Amino acid sequence: MKVKDLLSKKDSAIHTTTPDVMMTEAVRKLNQHNVGALLVMDDDKIAGIITERDILHAAGEHGSKIESFKVKDFMTKELITCGETESVDDVMGLMTMNRIRHLPILENEQLVGIISIGDVVKAQLKKTKAEADDLKEYIHGRR
Repeated sequence: MKVKDLLSKKDSAIHTTTPDVMMTEAVRKLNQHNVGALLVMDDDKIAGIITERDILHAAGEHGSKIESFKVKDFMTKELITCGETESVDDVMGLMTMNRIRHLPILENEQLVGIISIGDVVKAQLKKTKAEADDLKEYIHGRR
């Protein structure tokens, strides 16, 4: 299975914010959309990503004072991305190795989607179940 297949089966909404948005607004938006990350866009370019983990680190360091900071103060600027033709297996390895939970998907340097580790795990579970079902059918001579 390819990332393109995974994207076609999920909600296509990409939730974004901008670097100058206040942290409280970013937290509100994460809660509103029930997502764990917002891509930070500067015009039409990806400037970074702000995740729940980034916010927890900021709160741990600054406490309630984080409400006076902007997204650009805590966002992750060095993004790891992949393309639509990457295999889900490879993406799972990439995400695990880099300890990231959200991965922007680019095609020809244009943002086409974002996937989470939950999306990847769900796809892998579905694949594993289908393989197990096929093996059971084979063992019982039904094929």
